[in-house]
Amino acid sequence: MDLSKNVVLKENYTFFVADAAGQVVGGEHGLYNRDTRFLNRYSWSLGEGVQALVMHTPRPDTLEAHYALIEGPSQVLGIRRRLVLTAGGLTDCLELENTGPEPRTVTLNLTVGGDFADMFEARGWDSLERAPTPLTQEGEAFALRYRARDGAELAAVLHPSQTPTVTQGELAFAFTLAPKEKRQLDVTVTLQALGKDRPGTEYEAWLAGFGPLPRLSERHQEVLVQAQQDLRALLLFTEHGPFLAAGIPWYVAAFGRDALLAASMLLPHHPVVAGGVLRYLAAHQGRKHDPFTAEAPGKIMHELRYGELTRLGQVPYSPYYGTVDATPLFVMVLHQLYKLTGDLELVRELRPHWEAALTWMTGAADADGFLEFTAGDAERSLTVQSWKDSFDSMSHRDGRLATGAVAGSEVQGYAYAAYLAAADFYAELGEPGRAARWHTEADTLKTAFHKAFWLPELQTYAMALDGDKKPLEVHNSNAGQLLWTGVVPEQTAPELVQTLFSDANWSGWGVRTLGAGEVRYNPVSYHNGSVWPHDTALIAGGLARYGFHEEAARIREALYDLAATQADHRLPELVAGYERSDAPPVPYPVACRPQAWDAAALLYLLTL
Repeated sequence: MDLSKNVVLKENYTFFVADAAGQVVGGEHGLYNRDTRFLNRYSWSLGEGVQALVMHTPRPDTLEAHYALIEGPSQVLGIRRRLVLTAGGLTDCLELENTGPEPRTVTLNLTVGGDFADMFEARGWDSLERAPTPLTQEGEAFALRYRARDGAELAAVLHPSQTPTVTQGELAFAFTLAPKEKRQLDVTVTLQALGKDRPGTEYEAWLAGFGPLPRLSERHQEVLVQAQQDLRALLLFTEHGPFLAAGIPWYVAAFGRDALLAASMLLPHHPVVAGGVLRYLAAHQGRKHDPFTAEAPGKIMHELRYGELTRLGQVPYSPYYGTVDATPLFVMVLHQLYKLTGDLELVRELRPHWEAALTWMTGAADADGFLEFTAGDAERSLTVQSWKDSFDSMSHRDGRLATGAVAGSEVQGYAYAAYLAAADFYAELGEPGRAARWHTEADTLKTAFHKAFWLPELQTYAMALDGDKKPLEVHNSNAGQLLWTGVVPEQTAPELVQTLFSDANWSGWGVRTLGAGEVRYNPVSYHNGSVWPHDTALIAGGLARYGFHEEAARIREALYDLAATQADHRLPELVAGYERSDAPPVPYPVACRPQAWDAAALLYLLTL
C-alpha cells in the first residue's frame, strides 16, 4: 500500500480514494461517507489498449483525466473525464471522441460494488459478517442498498444518462461513433447516508479569506496554493461551525488534538475555524466516567466516528477520549483566538467548558504537578495518549519502553500555556484572585518542569517521565515544541536550539521524532526517527518566539522544499528520517495526504 499514488477527493464528509488511474479497484480505495465505505468498486474498462495520459485534480473535489487509444502515431479514440465530488455523492462525465478516420464502435464497462464496510474494516482492523450487496435496477437507476445491524438504511444509487446492459455488477454502455463525432456519458452516484449535510463555504470565498500573502518562488507558490485548497477541502461543516478533518484517507473525522493544532496554525487567516472547532469540542466534552471510551468530566475528546462498529459499541469512538493533550490545547487555542479577535463573549460562552477542562487537568496531574496518561484497559484503547501515539514511541536510552503513568514533556508545555491562558481570562473577566492562582500554577509548573526534565548531558529535555519518575533520556522532537509554548527558560533556549539542529536531530527536511543513534531509532517508523512536518513547524514557531528567526526561516525553507518534491505538492503526514540528499525524502508508504495540520503549517510558517 502506497497512499502517495492515490487520487483523493473530498467534500464535507464524503471522500473518494482511487488508484493512479482514477479507478476504485480494491485495498483502501472507495467512496466513503461518515466512516462507511459505500463503494469498494467503481472502475471503468475503456477498451483494450486505452491508456491514461492525463490525471489532474485542479482542486480537491475534482478529477480531470484524458484516456486515449493510440494506433500508429496517432490517437484514434479520446475519452475526456471529469469527476466532481459533492457532499452527497459524485458526478462522473465522460466525453468520447472518435479522432480517427473510420467509424468506431466503443463499449465502456463500469464495474460497481458496495461492501458498506466500516472504516476500521477497510483498514483491516475488524470485520463484520455481511451478505453480498447486489446491484439492483430501480427504474432507470441502479442501487446498492444495505441495512446495518443497528437498523441504519444506507444506499448508493447510480443514475446513468444512457441505458446500459447489465450483467452481475457491470454496466455496459455501447456507442457507435462516426469520424470526429463526440458523445457524452454521465453517471451520477447519490449516497443515502447518515447525518445531515450543511452548506459549505465556497472555494472562492475561502481562498479570498486568506488576504494578501507573500509571493513565493514558483515551486513554493504551487505548494502554498495546494495547501490553501486542501484546507478548504478538509473542512467538515457542522452545526457548531467549520471543523477540520485530520486527513485522508484514514482520518476524515473529528480529532481533538489535530483540529486544535491545525486551527491554531490557521490563525489569523480563518479564525472562524478555531471558533467552530472549539464549539464542537465543547459540545462533546466529557461529562461522566467511562473506562471503555476513556471519558471523564471536563476531558476533551480524541476522536469521533460514525461507522457501524462504533454504533454497535464494538469500538469506543463514540467519541473516544484517550488523549492527554487535547484538553490543555483546548484552553490554549481559545486564548490564542481571544488574543487575535478580542472576543470576550466567546470566552464567556465557553467558560463552563474551559473551567471544566482546567478541573480535569489539575485532577489528572500527579502530586508533582505533571499531567500524565496511563494506557487504557479497554480494547482499542491507545497505549500512548500523547501526540506520538504509537505503542513503541516512549522509550528509554536502552530501548526499554516507558511503563506506568507517563508525563510527556510537550504536554507539560501545553498545560503551562493553558494555565497562563486561564490567568488572562480571569483577569479580563475582572476576577484578579483567580487570575493570581493560575499565574502561580503556571510558574510552579515551569520551575518544576525544568528541574525534572532538563538533561544537561544531552542539552535537551527528556521526552517524558515514566511511572517511576525516571526521565526518558533520548534526543527527541518534543523538546522543540516546548519553545512553542514558552515553558523553556530564556537562558536555556540557546543550548536547546543548538541541540535541535545537531546531526542527531536535524535531517535537513525537519527534526527527527527520535534522534539518530538512539536504540529505537528507525528512520522509516511512525514515531521513532521519522520527520513529521507539523511537529517541525511548531518547533519553528517556538524558535521565532525566542528570537531565533534565522533558524525558523531554515525550517520554513526545508518544509516548503519537502512539499515541492512531492508530485501532488503536499506535505505528507510524515517522511523517513534519513539525511537530506539531492533526492526527495524517502516516503512513509501509508502516510496520509492531505493532512490538515501539515497544510495549515505551510500557512503558519509564513507568519513567523
